Amino acid sequence: MAASLSAVIDQVKFDLISKTQAAENAAKRKEIARTFISDTITVPTEEMYSYAAHASLGDDVYSIEPSTAALEAHMAKITGKEAALFMPSGTASNQIALRTHLKQPPYTILCDHRSHINKYETGGAAFHSGAALTAVIPSNGHHLTLADVKDNIITRTDVHFAPTEIVALENTLNGTIFPQDEIVAISRFAHSLEIKMHLDGARIWHVAVETGTSIKELCDPFDTASLCFSKGLGAPVGSCLVGPKDFIAKARWFRKLFGGGMRQIGILSGCAAYALTKNFPQLPRVHALAKKAEAGLEEIGASILSRAETCMVLYDPSPLGVTYDEIAQRGSALPEPLFLGGSRLVIHLQTEDAAVDDFLAIVRQLAKEKRIAGFIKPEGQFMDVYAKRIV
Repeated sequence: MAASLSAVIDQVKFDLISKTQAAENAAKRKEIARTFISDTITVPTEEMYSYAAHASLGDDVYSIEPSTAALEAHMAKITGKEAALFMPSGTASNQIALRTHLKQPPYTILCDHRSHINKYETGGAAFHSGAALTAVIPSNGHHLTLADVKDNIITRTDVHFAPTEIVALENTLNGTIFPQDEIVAISRFAHSLEIKMHLDGARIWHVAVETGTSIKELCDPFDTASLCFSKGLGAPVGSCLVGPKDFIAKARWFRKLFGGGMRQIGILSGCAAYALTKNFPQLPRVHALAKKAEAGLEEIGASILSRAETCMVLYDPSPLGVTYDEIAQRGSALPEPLFLGGSRLVIHLQTEDAAVDDFLAIVRQLAKEKRIAGFIKPEGQFMDVYAKRIV
């Protein structure tokens, strides 16, 4: 029996830390510093882990985990809401918010056609809430306006139409800032019709530092908001849903129902707290680096599809006779490779200045080679504003 038990124990045990793990992690951090795909790829620093390791111990399903409760109270305070709930992801946070707002179909959610809720949450609104989406193309090409909302909101009692019950806005969206005065106007109109307002504020931190506006003021027009700790702030996992106390109590039930109830999450809350304190103040540098990339691309002659209002710039190299694939291939061939994806260039906390310099040098060199080869920019060339993007 003892021999048999020993064999079972030997079969189960597993060591995932390789002998070269420290070197591998250092290499991964270098890779991330030269990756422009997304800001979701940032990794916790040793300092973040060290801080988080001191967080409290407790099961957040059986009872309220102390460090998590403290984080949730802080998030409620800075957003000006009554309560908050730690969520495993931004998608979970948005979808549980929608499900908690929506009671009985038929109903519709109005949003920007480019929004995360519409494009990148696997049809969750339909699956979880039985909701249709009214996905609106902004008339100004930048952000939804009050006129856009008025033109597309459904308030009729005609049985052919599902009435709008939520207006869901995203700020930032593809790195662009939604003007606060427009949000306030939309909110007043929606609330006058007893329609709820939800904010996908995954990257709202960028708006706060770029505009000097408090998180509370940015969240005030909304009944509920989702704020991400891993996008932009560099925490490994998590978002936070904020709203009225009764709403958050119901959302906790839905979090459990959706499989998002979490146990020993003090360490994750510790990472989020570290990110709020240490990483949030670094975002101005991120924005400056994005603007440097934009200015360099413009100086070389690339077209800017969406300006670097915060941490992203969308560009088109075709006026130079250059393709995204050529840039990516040249970047991947560097002694210290660059990792690129289509038109969207994302700068994040761990982007190194040299990576932006190397990227611009590649575009500049390719443009030079095309000119020498006889390329002439076509007049009136069509630019696809909605070129390939990666979440």
